[in-house]
Amino acid sequence: MAQIRSVLASAAAALLVWGAAGGASAAPSGGVLLPHPGPDGLVWVQERWGDGGVVSAGAWEGLPTVLTVACDGGGSLDVTMASQQIQVASFAVDCPVDEPGRGSVTLPAGVVRTGSFSIGVDASSPSVRWALTVTQPE
Repeated sequence: MAQIRSVLASAAAALLVWGAAGGASAAPSGGVLLPHPGPDGLVWVQERWGDGGVVSAGAWEGLPTVLTVACDGGGSLDVTMASQQIQVASFAVDCPVDEPGRGSVTLPAGVVRTGSFSIGVDASSPSVRWALTVTQPE
């Protein structure tokens, strides 16, 4: 199992994050929305604004997968996750102005297939700040 986690960690390092124009360079508007996910983490997007998402590799179908999104700034987010180009999750998160909103989905082992996955984040406004984590707890 340690070898598998090492391979997963190496693959997760090949991460691509995209966001709305200017989103990556905007100054932080508050505290950290989601802490680092620790050793079970495949992806941690610390902070973005507006529309965006992430593409990564390193998922393993033998473990459950947890996608967590937090946001603030007013408005909402529509979040989708695809594994091997098949949509496996979709949910919405309300993003209050004065405190973070949070949404999460836990997918049983086997739903997220071994290899690459993508997450899309569609924000109702460019002023919505968000963060996400993808973990595979053992």
